[in-house]
Amino acid sequence: MARIAGIGHQDFEQLIMGENFYVDKTMFIKEWWENQDVVTLITRPRRFGKTLNMSMLEKFFSVKYAGRSELFERFQIWDDEKYRHLQGTYPVICLSFANVKEADYAGARQSVNQVIENIYNKNIFLLKGELLTENEKTYFRSITSDMNEVTAAWALHKMSDFLSRYYGKKVIILLDEYDTPMQEAYVNGYCCELAGFIRSLFNSTFKENPYMERAVMTGITRISKESIFSDLNNLEVITTTSEEYAGAFGFTEEEVSAALR
Repeated sequence: MARIAGIGHQDFEQLIMGENFYVDKTMFIKEWWENQDVVTLITRPRRFGKTLNMSMLEKFFSVKYAGRSELFERFQIWDDEKYRHLQGTYPVICLSFANVKEADYAGARQSVNQVIENIYNKNIFLLKGELLTENEKTYFRSITSDMNEVTAAWALHKMSDFLSRYYGKKVIILLDEYDTPMQEAYVNGYCCELAGFIRSLFNSTFKENPYMERAVMTGITRISKESIFSDLNNLEVITTTSEEYAGAFGFTEEEVSAALR
């Protein structure tokens, strides 16, 4: 059966199960994992497959996709026995700031809060049983779109703690389009207000987080020394000027030639 060259897919599972044409990028999983960087920031232009690759990472590592060999068995990563055993073995926090496009700081912060609240809603099962203390359950229930800045800044850190206790493993955190809120803030004139909040959120999530195994962040914006990442000395930046991972974002000449044959 001929595969369909569907356009605009961002969900790896939907793409593969829909029998769509897919150029194998699964070796990005091995390259990234074996580099052993704690936090990797990948900046590439729009439409270079960043979101699809983040979805691929989620489906590969997340315990919620344990036993889903059909998603990867046709691809190169499955030839390596080590990675067959690695699939579906980590708790994963996967989120995107793609829709945080508000006209003012209050709206932007509430929108970020909503993204975080959605993560808590997806893991509501943690409230059952005795894993969390009563104080932790109260904190869990306080995570809403109206929570204050301090609560929001620590929310992903706390969720990492909860998940790592439940599964007995540190978490992998995937943040897509990290820079969309700051781009909107720059355009609408509230960049300074938002920068402090985002810096605190990123610091507690990606630096001061003993419950995190690895993390990947994607966006289109290169960073400067004095930026929202100024405190993250554990950050490995892969930019458009780097050849590392280049084959995973976009198409190589060999892939284009093969597709045209």
